[in-house]
Amino acid sequence: MKIMESKSSGQTLELGHAFGKKITQGISIALKGELGAGKTTFVKGLARGLGVSEKYYITSPTFNIINEYPAFSFTLYHLDLYRLGSSDELEAIGFDDLIGGNHIIVVEWPDILEDISFKFDIEINFKFDKDYNRELSFFASGQPGSNLLSKLFL
Repeated sequence: MKIMESKSSGQTLELGHAFGKKITQGISIALKGELGAGKTTFVKGLARGLGVSEKYYITSPTFNIINEYPAFSFTLYHLDLYRLGSSDELEAIGFDDLIGGNHIIVVEWPDILEDISFKFDIEINFKFDKDYNRELSFFASGQPGSNLLSKLFL
């Protein structure tokens, strides 16, 4: 586990950007944290780090469920599963079509995927400290996630 502190949305954006620049292969990332903790801000930075054009406005896919953005070598899929009632709804949104490709899959509110035993390469937990700074805790699962975290925290 690695922990980083962000004292502003700008720092969260920069951290996401740095993280995105280190990604060299398809990977899945779970983002956990309460509303307003910085998950979507982190994704905005990550998208720019991956090379998603400035012409794309990166937003939370709260109502769309999935937003898709072309990057240099990947497609970024940003999912928000907050509104899903059960894992049965994953098929209806086409989740199976995203798995296994050379994609970057970033999921806000990923808990529903535990029902289907989906494994993320990276999990990032966002929480506030006593001074309302954001604390981001990074956990790796498997070799791709471990490799990425070791590049990020050199």
